[in-house]
Amino acid sequence: MSTEGETEKPKSFNLLGILDVQNIPCARDSVLYGSAGALVAGFGHFLATSRVKRSFDFGVGSFLLTTLGTWMFCRYQNAKLRIQHRMVHEGMKNKVMYEGTKMDPTKKAAGSSRDNQIDNPESAVRER
Repeated sequence: MSTEGETEKPKSFNLLGILDVQNIPCARDSVLYGSAGALVAGFGHFLATSRVKRSFDFGVGSFLLTTLGTWMFCRYQNAKLRIQHRMVHEGMKNKVMYEGTKMDPTKKAAGSSRDNQIDNPESAVRER
């Protein structure tokens, strides 16, 4: 019996006892795409050749290739997204830290003439 203070831990689904599909990123999609690819490839090979064992072997091979291919592609996309998030986070942190100071990156990008006159008085004389 559970009491009000206890929270139930969600059950996870382990595929073959080793792959926790709910907690590992990309695992669910990879297995689903792999199984769909295996069914299509195996059935298509069976319709073309009418050889049961060879079609089954073909389906298992396509399952492995499709699963590994989608797994690697998904993990690559996730890694790329994490790097982009980290760069944006560091940029926002730097903007907050340097905002209003002489090292503000937005001031350099804007390049206002008043800032140039203060930093470099010779260029201010030439502009007049």
